[in-house]
Amino acid sequence: MAPPSPGFPQADPTASPTPAAPSLGLVHRPRRNRKADWARRLVREAVLTTNDLIWPIFVIDGERRREPVASMPGVERLSVDEAVRAAVRAAELDIPVLSLFPFTEPGLRDPHGSEALRDTNLVCRACRAIKREVPQIGLLTDVALDPYTSHGHDGLLEGHRIVNDASVRVLVEQALVQARSGADIIAPSDMMDGRVGAIRAGLDAEGFEDVQIMSYAAKYASAFYGPFRDAIGTSAALIGDKKTYQMDPGNGTEALREVELDLAEGADMVMVKPGLPYLDIVQRVKARFGVPTFAYQVSGEYAMIQAAAENGWIDGDRAMTESLVAFKRAGADGIMTYFAPRVAERLQRGL
Repeated sequence: MAPPSPGFPQADPTASPTPAAPSLGLVHRPRRNRKADWARRLVREAVLTTNDLIWPIFVIDGERRREPVASMPGVERLSVDEAVRAAVRAAELDIPVLSLFPFTEPGLRDPHGSEALRDTNLVCRACRAIKREVPQIGLLTDVALDPYTSHGHDGLLEGHRIVNDASVRVLVEQALVQARSGADIIAPSDMMDGRVGAIRAGLDAEGFEDVQIMSYAAKYASAFYGPFRDAIGTSAALIGDKKTYQMDPGNGTEALREVELDLAEGADMVMVKPGLPYLDIVQRVKARFGVPTFAYQVSGEYAMIQAAAENGWIDGDRAMTESLVAFKRAGADGIMTYFAPRVAERLQRGL
């Protein structure tokens, strides 16, 4: 008699045979497509690849300097030379684009955001350094004055009011300084009216017809930006709030109008920010306009996942990947995320 097979319960030869369960007569059994890994891969609808990733990094003054951002575990501010090393790593991981944000020293900030217009500012220096060493990496630069103003707002402040048209004129000059330094994509995140058209006209007039514009067309006045403001040093500086120019979280149709206006003014791509709380907006924008549509998985979203993972409450890697796949399922063509290098490493390993 053959020995019992390990790992399986042995039938009692004296017991009566168990009758087969009656069939339910089902024609459709969706579980057939989930029965094995190969089957699930074969029918998967939304697939995340490194082509979908934009990696935002924070730049600080100094050399060989890496400074942790306390409210964003795993994220550091990088000096320009370290930002170049990050660009080399991005190229090795097949991440197509880096997005640059500066931590401007308080002494360089003023009410007019003057440092934004200097070609010696951190973003411009980082652009030139990265393009010298890793020219194949795309560079996306943020156009807004908040990292440079002493009051922490994205535009110019007169009394208690953000003035639109005067702010737009400064934003055009900021975009031109960045384009001259090697930026490939200008990303106005300020939410001033008419800035996309003005920036497009300014770029074209200086021969930068090929520089793209990714407009933060639907940017909400969100509670999820707190860690980002820590990272660029504006949390303590911000006077009041940004509700007169960033969108009300209760509005969806308004986002479509904002996107429509920015596309009419010359935007090549559009961004929805924040990400996960606004997946419905991503889906509506993509379905309505069919243009390249991106989402920003902002600092608060990142911090929540990281904090829960560090406390052992969730599987961090699985939650990270699942959250990014959600953007693809909603219709996003790509995601700006602080998880970019980590998820790219996992994708390269086939995880």
